[in-house]
Amino acid sequence: MKKKLSLLLMVAFMTLLSAQSFAWGSSKTDASNYPKKPMTFISPGGAGGGWDTTIRTVAKVLKDTKLVKVAMPITNRPGGGGGVALSYLQGQAGNEKMLTVYSPPLLLINLNGSSKYGYKNVTPVARLITDYAAFVVKKGSKYTSIKQVMDALKKDPKSIKIGGQSAAGSMDHIQFLMIAKAAGVKDIKKIDYISFQGGEGPAQLLGGHIDLYSTGLGDVSALLQSGDLVGLAQTSDKRAGTGKLAEIPTCVESGIDATFFNWRGLFGAPDMPEYARKYWEDTLAKMVETPEWNEAVVKNGWSKSWANSEEFGTFLEKTNEEYKSILTDIGMLK
Repeated sequence: MKKKLSLLLMVAFMTLLSAQSFAWGSSKTDASNYPKKPMTFISPGGAGGGWDTTIRTVAKVLKDTKLVKVAMPITNRPGGGGGVALSYLQGQAGNEKMLTVYSPPLLLINLNGSSKYGYKNVTPVARLITDYAAFVVKKGSKYTSIKQVMDALKKDPKSIKIGGQSAAGSMDHIQFLMIAKAAGVKDIKKIDYISFQGGEGPAQLLGGHIDLYSTGLGDVSALLQSGDLVGLAQTSDKRAGTGKLAEIPTCVESGIDATFFNWRGLFGAPDMPEYARKYWEDTLAKMVETPEWNEAVVKNGWSKSWANSEEFGTFLEKTNEEYKSILTDIGMLK
């Protein structure tokens, strides 16, 4: 009986050891061969917007430079100023095959109460670029300078309809309010802001349904270069971009002492495996040094602002505190 029991215990132990060894071996195999299957790249916004442009550009450059050989299809999950995609990612914890792009709304939608999730609910991989806000009107608009816009708002804060892609209380809204406050506009809470999260904002502007569109400089570069839209101001500390983008004056040049930097970076799902995070951090570090990436940065009026995962995490924590102060100033902190 004792011999039989000992034999059973030995078999059980060997089975457990074999299973554990298989698990370890699988993990090592996954890490060494990663990525083996197509990735899913998620844009939290509509087609043609800043997030969409950024992640599609990343996928294209990675493919063109052969830094990544698996497929990288883009899936758009717009809504809630990025909150819809952020909620979706919470059900993908530990997923190694998923990357998304975010910018200030990742922090703002949590701080303003639009989402219970924030930057701590995703895995920072790398910060890539800085874009700048641009305030644009359609060709032939009666407004030819940002000063005219601010003067009109000082007389009547509801005299101009402002549009943007982000939700109210998030980036496109906040960046305009920050500049308006710096310009001396009172009652900035009364300014009419309309959110177009499906990416139809430029069409609404061209159709005369809004007076001014608050966006990212790179988001409307093609329409600015074609002359369909006219840039009244950009929020860089110095002029960014080339061609007609570089002709747009900064807010500082226009007599408004304020800037706004729209950082953008890539994130994995919550609890992304370390080997996957490290692979993408290293691969993106190589990507940002390629001529193809440099060309895309110039074309879109971006600035390179690389930060690795650890640096990005520290930056997010610090920036979150800064945004708290901004939202407190305008009464939107929840």
